[in-house]
Amino acid sequence: MKRISLLLFLLTSFLLTACGQLDSIPYTPAQTPETWLQIQPFAEFQFASQNIIFVQPSTSIIVYFLGILTIAVGLYFLKIRSHQHSRFWWGIALLLWGIGALLAGTSYEAFSYAIKCAGRTACLWTSWWEILYLIASVWSIDAMTLAVAYSSTTGKLRKSLLIYAIANAVLYFIIVMIGAFIPIKFLISFELLLVVAAPGIIAFFIINGWRYYKYKINQDLVLLGTWIWLGITIAAYFLYLISGNTAALWAKGFWFSENDVLHIGLIIWMFYIAIALAPQVKDS
Repeated sequence: MKRISLLLFLLTSFLLTACGQLDSIPYTPAQTPETWLQIQPFAEFQFASQNIIFVQPSTSIIVYFLGILTIAVGLYFLKIRSHQHSRFWWGIALLLWGIGALLAGTSYEAFSYAIKCAGRTACLWTSWWEILYLIASVWSIDAMTLAVAYSSTTGKLRKSLLIYAIANAVLYFIIVMIGAFIPIKFLISFELLLVVAAPGIIAFFIINGWRYYKYKINQDLVLLGTWIWLGITIAAYFLYLISGNTAALWAKGFWFSENDVLHIGLIIWMFYIAIALAPQVKDS
């Protein structure tokens, strides 16, 4: 009992210390609660005598729909897994992806004001919602790596992918914890997430592309389509981001951003995965 109490005390101290470190990182460029609401659309409503500020309403609804849809597709994979390791890991990957989408939508958009700004003189740059989103997203890609290892490889290559996925998940968790506690912004940034996730996604293109070229197996073609659409979606996100259209449309009252481009592309991706990939994927 004493050991459990000590463990809970250490865990509580650990979390409080981390929260304090994250609270020391101001938003860049600096924003006050007032300016936070001036730079993006929001809706205000009453709930149980509380005043709720819902930031980027349409974007938030889209990302929440994406999260729920992705979790549903993940559960579908687990339901039809039939002892297939690849389907099991696809299910885990999509559950993590869906949870990450819900976490991101909550902190980056829907309740960003309440989480980062309310009651403060200056808004925060990040939160634990976003830290958990980063971890869930990378672990999702690592779970996809395990799925591809079982569906598209054998022997030493499969073993290498399994080791890589587990090592990558553990190492990234450690890096993010270091970034949250010291704190170091780059270690808990979306940019580092992309750097860490990129090798896995590139490997998926190469493995399934090469296998389809050599063996003409339909499963590899469907998987290749999965990675191509993901690549198109990410590219469309960055092209729209650098276009500057978001601010221009918001100024005219149209609530559409680069995040909407990303989320809509991922919603289409989820339907493709559920309809085209789920019936096809099986262990090699």
